[in-house]
Amino acid sequence: MRDIAHFVNGQALIGASGRYGDVFNPNTGEVQARVQLASDAEVDAAVQAAAKAQIGWAATNPQRRARVMFEFKRLIERDMNSLAEILSSEHGKVIADSKGDIQRGLEVIEFACGIPHILKGEYTEGAGPGIDVYSMRQPLGVVAGITPFNFPAMIPMWMFGVAIAVGNSFILKPSEKDPTVPVKLAELMMEAGAPEGVLNVIHGDKSAVDAILTHPLIRAVSFVGSSDIAHYVYQTGTAHGKRVQAMGGAKNHGIVLPDADLDQVVKDLSGAAFGSAGERCMALPVVVPVGKATGDELRERLVAEIETLQVGISTDTAAHYGPVVSSQHRAKIADYIQIGVDEGAELVVDGRDFQLQGFEKGFFIGPSLFDGVTKGMKTYQEEIFGPVLQMVRAESFEEALALPSEHQYGNGVAIFTRNGRAAREFAARVNVGMVGINVPIPVPVAYHTFGGWKRSAFGDTNQHGVEGVKFYTKVKTVTARWPEGDVEDSAFVIPTMK
Repeated sequence: MRDIAHFVNGQALIGASGRYGDVFNPNTGEVQARVQLASDAEVDAAVQAAAKAQIGWAATNPQRRARVMFEFKRLIERDMNSLAEILSSEHGKVIADSKGDIQRGLEVIEFACGIPHILKGEYTEGAGPGIDVYSMRQPLGVVAGITPFNFPAMIPMWMFGVAIAVGNSFILKPSEKDPTVPVKLAELMMEAGAPEGVLNVIHGDKSAVDAILTHPLIRAVSFVGSSDIAHYVYQTGTAHGKRVQAMGGAKNHGIVLPDADLDQVVKDLSGAAFGSAGERCMALPVVVPVGKATGDELRERLVAEIETLQVGISTDTAAHYGPVVSSQHRAKIADYIQIGVDEGAELVVDGRDFQLQGFEKGFFIGPSLFDGVTKGMKTYQEEIFGPVLQMVRAESFEEALALPSEHQYGNGVAIFTRNGRAAREFAARVNVGMVGINVPIPVPVAYHTFGGWKRSAFGDTNQHGVEGVKFYTKVKTVTARWPEGDVEDSAFVIPTMK
């Protein structure tokens, strides 16, 4: 049995907690490894190593830090195939999705390569008589990231790419369900030239999370996961004096106006709802057709499209998606489907009985489609996080606009239309953080910023882009005067800019 150790101070750290978690192969349902679960002692060892490394790393000029990021990017591209295979074997997503996972993380690393320019401060010459004012951004120190199972490469790179580039050291606590790729990323960061201790990986459960949230040397924590845990992370971290960004769950809607290109809409919905088995916080699990005719035609086309979807093992190049991450998660999805039936929604396509021949013990579930879903239903209010698409019909633009705007989650939303005015009004008025116009999964590019509203995000600063730089730095402003001759009495008075 392969053991997955922590990665601290540039090397594997064998933990002393004696606790382990099973790492499954979702394709076969078999345990393929076990991962060590940290005690407070392992977390503290990582923090102490990070604190020691951060001093010299922060003193390294931004250009040299950027060179490490350039080399890290090259190494990831070199190892793309092997990283994707490992990721798929632990998560279950198909290889193409795993490569996409890694590539979207690399885009933030590319952004971080420009850190010398991004860190430039502001300068005002002659703000007062002989007085200049300038500002600089400085790293916080030791920072941490707690990441989910669904993007074990992308989300860690979203966090540590920017954090390390600006001069912090980083503690990563990835999901214990698919922990190998995060360790590989840390090893590659060392190979790229980062000092030992700049990027550390600690595996664990709630015990490790709490140790991170309460450790006095950790200055900031970034989190992605479910909303209830995000709220807990935000409250606990801020109560211990930390800066916290905590991204939660989602229930993203796709609004389909009568003038939309339904051929494109069906393809987009199929990929956005069922791709990666729906295990994406930016998946599109709710479609809102406006008008009966639009809804009826869309339903007919969706049923035909779903019949063409192929569910297979993660190495099957013909498969549209693979298994979900665990047997518990598969059971949870199936339970939600039954709740939808019990609530009175029409189950048009039922994927619960799907089995893949030769892989009957794998964590597979087929695509499901509901019609007649209403906003009062539990399955509409909560995040299912699986290959389940729900149709909520609307009679008007205003009714369709209200659905995502009034929902407890506000991560992403999309509108499908040829009408520029309607799209512009929708984008301006909808109460959601990220909007797609004929784009089903509106994840912003790396030099913009990612973040939802309402119960989809806790904290005031988003991920990556300039917002990420702000989160991982503090501003220092200097007011300078170089007097001539003797010190005057005015030196004892607060200077004004007369």
